[in-house]
Amino acid sequence: MKIESGLLYSKNDEWVRIEGDTATIGITDYAQSQLSDIVFAEVSIEADESVEAGDCIGTVESVKAASDIYTPVSGTVAAINEAVADEPEIINKDAFGTAWFIKVKVDGPVDKSELMDAAAYEKYCEEREH
Repeated sequence: MKIESGLLYSKNDEWVRIEGDTATIGITDYAQSQLSDIVFAEVSIEADESVEAGDCIGTVESVKAASDIYTPVSGTVAAINEAVADEPEIINKDAFGTAWFIKVKVDGPVDKSELMDAAAYEKYCEEREH
C-alpha cells in the first residue's frame, strides 16, 4: 500500500493535495487496491460548481464494488479530470498522479479537522485490516 507524505487523507479514502488556494482530490492507493480492477469512473459535478466538504463528486466501479467519491474540502470546482472517465484503469495504475478527479479553488483556509496526515492515515488503514 502506497501512502504519500505531504497529502491529507479522509476517512472515505480520498486524498487532497493543497497547493496555494487549489486542492487536488483523488482516491487513495488503499481504496483502489480494495476495489480491485476499476472499470468505470465518473465525475458527477461540473466546472465552476460550488461544493461543500462531504459532497459526492463522483463514482468509481470495479469488478467487485461501486463506491462514491466525496470532496473533503469546500470551494469552487476549478478543473475536472476527464481522463479518469475515459480511462478508469489509470486509477489502479497511478492513484496519486494522473488519476486525480477534481481540482477545487478553496474558499479560505481548509478545515483539516476531519483529515489525516500520512502517518495517521496509514494507522487508520492498518486498523481496518484487522
